[in-house]
Amino acid sequence: MRSDFQTEVRTASSVPAVNRLLPVYTGIFVGVLILSNILASKMVQLGPFVFDGGTLLFPLSYIFGDVLTEVYGYKQSRKVIWTGFAMLVIMTVNIWIIGLLPAESSWTLQEAFAGILMQMPRIAAASIIGYFAGEYSNSVVLSVVKVKTGGKHLWMRTISSTLVGELLDSALFVVIAFAGLYEANVLIVMALSNYLFKTVIEIVFTPVTYAVVGFTKKIERADAFDYGERYNPLPGSR
Repeated sequence: MRSDFQTEVRTASSVPAVNRLLPVYTGIFVGVLILSNILASKMVQLGPFVFDGGTLLFPLSYIFGDVLTEVYGYKQSRKVIWTGFAMLVIMTVNIWIIGLLPAESSWTLQEAFAGILMQMPRIAAASIIGYFAGEYSNSVVLSVVKVKTGGKHLWMRTISSTLVGELLDSALFVVIAFAGLYEANVLIVMALSNYLFKTVIEIVFTPVTYAVVGFTKKIERADAFDYGERYNPLPGSR
């Protein structure tokens, strides 16, 4: 093993990986991220649980984040995380600009548009901060645990990384997005509901994660181990 390698990729054959599925996973990851932020403009209550509408879909981004880090390594997953970050910013700015532009006289939905989508800048800002902290910590924990366990016990990596990432994400998102709009006790219930739903969904989907990871490793013929990685979150850095 060469110590000057930041990332080692063990392949199942001498044929190098060509990242056949990476663009597909990137598209799905970013699409889920954008859609979950739009759905977050509606609050949902099921029994005692209160959460935003994006809560049920958003954990899929963590599942694909696990797949990206597990198969392609931290550096590739970091590129996808920054791509998602950029698209969230673009979405937020465009919704804000369109909301400020004068409506055509016969279009009567300006008030509805403002009432729903003009919440998006604050929700998206909360999501951007929570998402970046959560996805970054999720990738780092999964990568570190993989190296320490020698690639064994995938379930341990996916669940432990989710517990850390979703905790940061849920707490930051709820406080930034809804502080001042709801009472403190509602915010606490909301944050706990978000955290529980997201972690339970990923735990339930662990067999699916196993299947997708196994399929992807077979197709790409790659398995990334981030030996000596410094885990710098900045794009393009080593």
